[in-house]
Order: sequence, then structure tokens, then C-alpha cells
Amino acid sequence: MSAAVTHPLVSELVERHQATLDAALDAAAKRDYWSPYPEFPKAYGESGPADGKAAFDALLGKPFVLDGHPTDGDQVGGEASPYGIELGMTYPHAEPDALIAAMHAAQPGWAAATPLERAAVCLEILHRINARSHEFAQAVMHTTGQAYGMAFQAGGPHAQDRGLEAVAYAYAEQTRLPRQAGWTKPQGKRDPLVMTKEFTVVPRGLALLIGCNTFPTWNGYPGLFASLATGNPVLVKPHPRAMLPLALTVRIAREVLAEAGFDPNLVCLAAEHEGGTVAQTLAVRPEIKMIDYTGSTAFGDWLEEHARQAQVYTEKAGVNAVVIDSTDDYKGMLGNLAFSLSLYSGQMCTTPQNLLIPRGGIATDQGDKSYDQVVADLAAAIDGLLSDDARAAAILGAVVNPGVLQRSAAAAGGEYGELALAPRAVNSPEFPGATVRTPALIKLDADKPDDRAVFRSECFGPVSFAVAVESTPAAVELLRATVRDKGAMTASGYTTSPEVEALLVEAALDAGVSLSLNLTGGVYANQTAAFSDLHGTGANPAANSAYCDGAFVANRFRTVQIRRHS
Repeated sequence: MSAAVTHPLVSELVERHQATLDAALDAAAKRDYWSPYPEFPKAYGESGPADGKAAFDALLGKPFVLDGHPTDGDQVGGEASPYGIELGMTYPHAEPDALIAAMHAAQPGWAAATPLERAAVCLEILHRINARSHEFAQAVMHTTGQAYGMAFQAGGPHAQDRGLEAVAYAYAEQTRLPRQAGWTKPQGKRDPLVMTKEFTVVPRGLALLIGCNTFPTWNGYPGLFASLATGNPVLVKPHPRAMLPLALTVRIAREVLAEAGFDPNLVCLAAEHEGGTVAQTLAVRPEIKMIDYTGSTAFGDWLEEHARQAQVYTEKAGVNAVVIDSTDDYKGMLGNLAFSLSLYSGQMCTTPQNLLIPRGGIATDQGDKSYDQVVADLAAAIDGLLSDDARAAAILGAVVNPGVLQRSAAAAGGEYGELALAPRAVNSPEFPGATVRTPALIKLDADKPDDRAVFRSECFGPVSFAVAVESTPAAVELLRATVRDKGAMTASGYTTSPEVEALLVEAALDAGVSLSLNLTGGVYANQTAAFSDLHGTGANPAANSAYCDGAFVANRFRTVQIRRHS
């Protein structure tokens, strides 16, 4: 679909990015692997890492400039690197009234653009972000605690994939109806009724993105680009401990919008000091029509209850579980689980927490293994994976907030139960000031009420529970009940039995959680691939939406019909 354009660059961007948009639409339909953004650091040039580090270093200790952005003259900051280096950036502050007024004034020109034009501008934003992936990796690393390799991939190309996926879905939904249609109703012997009908996409209004501390770009880009591609201005409210990655995103978006002839205030930044309440203030403003949020259940529930004027998309806490019934690759299963529990110190919404193991043990290709043997072997696999401090630091990253550190300490002190594997402090060779902890593995019993109270609540961070259950069917029912009551972003199972697999699939469909079966290789329960995997389902309490499906984008606009007699 095309239309007359008013700025030469918009036409050029449509031509430049049409093939990428078409490929994204095709990939979303086929669900096979595809990405236009290389995930290997060397793909960005030999000097890419050094250039990114230099660009990041140039931002430290200075005010972050957003040309033409609303401001009351104050600056806010306070980010601290989990790796112990000084950051010192500050960001322009503006009152909600000024931000909303500026964004309202910017909206008409963007709403008048076609879905294809908006998609092309969004793809140019993503293209420029992608070119600076090493700079973004530094920004993500030093605000979230992710190790550099993970920060580069998850904070860079994989986040960009999710943004592009949202643009593709937004374009598809906006163009599902024709722009114009003829309508002819026969009248028998009389002349037929003939009408022309036009269908115009109308944006909902201002969107608010409330960023998270752990994955500011990966969790932020789907909502940001879904709202922007459907014609809505986006107000980006980053987490106070992770402002830089989203501030860089806002700066690039504003530059592209301005160059393409649109008002850059279509994307603005709402920066605040930690402990501020601007998210609550903005969330209930009548001008805010969409909210995207990732974070705690408490605030997610508050948004769903109080932001009645807005369409609210939340990803909250959950309790992810693994049912271990049997396996034909015991070593592969242990290695896969060890890595899943260790990656980014368990600070992922998809990390398995509860390992549900029959009390009588499991069958494996290495013979039958008792519950105690499975737990001991898993502890040994984790210990072996993280035995070298340099390797451990590259997998674990750094602890992102005091709450995670407190839970690790509580586990070490035996507050949750019997330790099968105690956490230890890791000395990062590159960053001596980093706070790094290995996972704790706790033995619990599903039949003990005190233990149930522990493992049925989310314990965010590097703490997992090996839960002894009466049988495999009991484990499946416990998984089902936990997902229904507490929510989950992921569920996993290991079994060689078709009957048990059928039970697991039935439980996953019934409780509304995506299921991974028998992962023993290089795919992990806590990783999802854009254009193929859905992140969340929207069908259990952990999240009310999914990255990315039609439902995630379709209610960010409405279609208005105009009809007339031909």
C-alpha cells in the first residue's frame, strides 16, 4: 500500500526498508529462524567493540542531550553500574503537562502518515540502533548487570528483532482491511444499492512505556515500536537504574523522525530519580491510552486496576517450573538445566525456579537415579560450569539490585531450606568491583506446608528449588496449579514417555503456558526467538499479553469507516 508522501526521505525509507518488512512478515508467517540483525559481535567490524566502548565512555559523567526535548531545566540521574564503575549521566527532566502537550502537538502529522510510511521510519530507527549495537551493549551491561556477551545479543540484535517483529505485526493488522471498497446490493427489478466505503486507521492516543531494570531494550522495544508503528506518540519512562539504553533509543528515534519531516516529540523521555512517582502520575492521566509495563506483580496489578482509561499490557512475576520424569540424555539434561539456572544469575523472567522431581527417582540412559542423586548431579553440573571465575563472570553477569543479593544471602543462610549447592561470590577478573553470585540450589518437599509456601512464590534471582514430589502425575498437577495461581512465563519437561508428554502438553494448554520439552542442546527454556517463539501467552497471571501476536498490536489503533453513495 502506498500514498503520496510529503517528505523525500520518507519515500526513500519506504524503498530502502520494503524488502526487510516483507521478509519480516514472511518470517512471522513461517515461524522459522530469521533475523536481519547479526548476533555475532564481529559482524559489526573489527573496530566495533572498541568504537562502542569509546562512544559509551564519551557519555559518562555528562548531561545526556536530547535536542528540542521538553525540559524544566532540571537534570536527573543516579544510575550505578553493577560492575562498580562510575556512570554519572544525567537526563533532562520535564513535568508531565509539558511532555503531554508537546506529544499531542506532534501527533497529527504522524497519524496522517500511512502504515507503510510509519513502518519504514520505524525500521530506519531500528537500523540505526543496530549499527550502534556495541554502544548499546555497554549501556545495557552497565545498567543491568548483564555480562557483555549477553548484553550485546539480548540488549542489541535480539531486542531489535523484537522491535521489528512488532512493526511487522502492526503493519499487518493495520492493512488487514482495504483502504477503500465498493459495495453493491442487488434490489431485484430496482437499481442496486451502490456505495463506496473507506476504512481509515486511527491511532488510539499517547502511549506510555514503563521500562524495567533487567531488560530495558528487549522488554521495551515491542511496546515502543508497536505503539509508534500504529501512529501513537510514545512517552518512554525508563527504570531509574537503567535509563541510558532507553535514552539512547529515544535520541535515535527523535533524530530519524526529525529528518523524515515529523515532529521529534513523537518520542519523549520521562526521566526521574529512583523513588519517584511519575509512572503512577502518568499512568492515570486521561491522555494516556496505552501502557506497556514489565516488572513487579504489585505495580502491574495496580496499573491494571487503576489505569482504566488505557489499554494496559503487563508482564509481571511468575513461578516457572520443570517436571523431570525421565531422560535419554542425562548429561545433556543436566548441562542444559545448569546453564539455564546460571545465565544472568537467574535474573530473567523466564528462568526455571522449581525443579519437580519424583521422590522415587527417574529413569535415565545412565540407569535409574534417585531424587538425591539427581539433585547432587545437578549441583555438580552447576559447580563445574562455573568453576572458573572468568567463565563464571561471563555467564552470571552481576547482581542487579539489593533484593537479589538479599535472597542469595538468605539461601546461603539456610532460610529457604536444605542447601544442595551453596552460592559463592565470584571475583570478576575484568571488574573487581562487580557483585557476582553463583546459584543456590535448595532441597524442598512438596508435601511439607512450610516448603510449599517457599517454592510457590517467586524468588527472583540465583535461587532454585529441587522439589521432591510423590509421582510424575503429581508433579504435572503441581505445575498446572502453580501456573494457574501464580503465573509462569515458561514451563519445561523431561520425559521419554509419550503418556507423560501428553499429560504435560494437556497441563500447559489448560494453564496457558508455553512448554519446552527435553531440551538438552543449545536451546534453553529461558530464551525465545523473535518471529518464531511467543514470549508469554497472556493466558495466565504472569502476563496479559505476548511478544508478539496480533492481539499485542491490534488494539493500539481503531478503524473508522466513511461510506457514501456512489
